Amino acid sequence: PLLASAHESSCIRLWSIQGNLMKELLPFSEHPSGPLTALCTDIFTKILLTGSKEGYVIRWNIASFLEDSRNRKNKIKEELCWRAHATEVVDLFIEEEKNVIATASIDGSVRLWHARTGYYFGYFGQARKFELSDTSRLILPSDVKDFSAIIRAESQHMEKKQVIYPLRLDRDK
Repeated sequence: PLLASAHESSCIRLWSIQGNLMKELLPFSEHPSGPLTALCTDIFTKILLTGSKEGYVIRWNIASFLEDSRNRKNKIKEELCWRAHATEVVDLFIEEEKNVIATASIDGSVRLWHARTGYYFGYFGQARKFELSDTSRLILPSDVKDFSAIIRAESQHMEKKQVIYPLRLDRDK
């Protein structure tokens, strides 16, 4: 069992049932996700999805970490990040059988996405039927301009280094 909490600082905290902090995560994708507003996992708790106030969805792989959280080699991997809405994501749901993620926003829209790639399938209320088997057509909602970003496996969080830059006047330059 695991508890996850999302925070305004974009931080995700994973807790044991006993209340002990197991892991603290920050996204490292190129797009700032902003304050987190929604969380969900798949039924087997292998995938963690987060939604943000800026409209981004981030997919995390937590399977190896949960197998043995004490082993430092088992890391949580940020796999995918995409802009799902132009406004705040208020809810997320993953449907494993169809490999689909549904997102809802404060703008009143509910959209469908491919769970592994972040490809856009459409929105609820559209005239055409959803074509869930075709992920080759790269389409985006009208209010979103960024395609999904697959996070490379070798990407790592940057540690903050304290660097001192004294101000000096160099008359020769």
